[in-house]
Amino acid sequence: MSTFDFPWQRMAAGANLLSPAGDLGVTIFEEITTLAVKHEAINLGQGFPDADGPRIFKVLAAQGISGDLNQYAPGSGILPLRTAIAKHQKRFYGLDVDPGNEVVVTTGATEAIAAAILAFIGPGDEVITFEPFYDSYGATIGLAGGVHKTVALNAPDFQPEINDLRAAFNERTRMIVLNNPHNPTGTIFGKEMLAEIVALATMHDCLIVSDEVYEHLTFGVAHTPIATLPGAWDRTITISSVGKTFSFTGWKVGWATGPADLVAAVRTVKQFLTYSSGTAFQPAVAEALDSESAFFTDFAEDLGKRSEVLAKGLEAAGMTVYRPQGTYFIVADVAPLGFDNALDLARQMPESVGVAGIPLSVFCHADGAERTRSLMRFAFCKKPELLTEAAVRLSHLSAKVGG
Repeated sequence: MSTFDFPWQRMAAGANLLSPAGDLGVTIFEEITTLAVKHEAINLGQGFPDADGPRIFKVLAAQGISGDLNQYAPGSGILPLRTAIAKHQKRFYGLDVDPGNEVVVTTGATEAIAAAILAFIGPGDEVITFEPFYDSYGATIGLAGGVHKTVALNAPDFQPEINDLRAAFNERTRMIVLNNPHNPTGTIFGKEMLAEIVALATMHDCLIVSDEVYEHLTFGVAHTPIATLPGAWDRTITISSVGKTFSFTGWKVGWATGPADLVAAVRTVKQFLTYSSGTAFQPAVAEALDSESAFFTDFAEDLGKRSEVLAKGLEAAGMTVYRPQGTYFIVADVAPLGFDNALDLARQMPESVGVAGIPLSVFCHADGAERTRSLMRFAFCKKPELLTEAAVRLSHLSAKVGG
């Protein structure tokens, strides 16, 4: 058999997540999390909050479960949620979205991403992402048999070079996947960069898939959906979810919006993945999206303060810190501490100092992994006191690991 005889092998290769030190199929995320649990470490590796979102929405979901919302929802999602999503897009961005045929509810943003890629990408089709990239992009492109091309985002600003971006496009380019705000770097692409992406996509007649799950989690910078730019709507699928904005990552309720023909293709693939899910959660999500504006701004402001708590702690520990403009994550360079391999360090930290982080190299292909060799991602969507304690522990890093 060849190296990639099975779809899961193509997915693993595309994601660059298989742990060479672990068992077959074990990812680096799983390996680090297992080490964190074993050594009772503070886990800043995985991006989920350590506190739930507002109780009122939990109550609504519980009422759905105890009531009669336990069977299949319509494949596109219940109409009240699709209507709420359309209203959200109009309220925040001025986008007119038809809840009847321009919205599909998915099992988290991850399914929306997979359905969009699988709907339009076949063997040999080229898909562009920025690198580092959210792991599911590479995995799903691999599963579809597509060719994954990347455009580097380098420190300190993690913005693409225009010439590199232009060079990535050619006649085989079928899609560009944009993650804005960007995980794992925390950068945000401004209107000028977004306009260049639209121009290139138009020139090469390719689709734009815009993953905007961190749309409300920005710090002093306004989020601009690429679909709002001239010429973008007709070729753009916009994706988001309830998980990040409302701290309900386990609910796995996401959505995709866009022109009816593109959404229909996503919905067609989705019906063979999950068909529907989260029926009891969907009315609660509809209510959540109708929250007062202060909820969104206050949450982002609080999260920004937490990022600064961790940033100062990482700097005090001796790392070079690249402050994020959004998301749950902050990137730090461990090279000033004398470590040139963040992956090796990440495997030692849970035991040595009681903190877990994720090396940025796992979000890259081989060349990108070398460029990001000494960089590590930490999640700051945790309680302030936990972040402070993590910073104290990290201050002992160089003394306890190879120092």
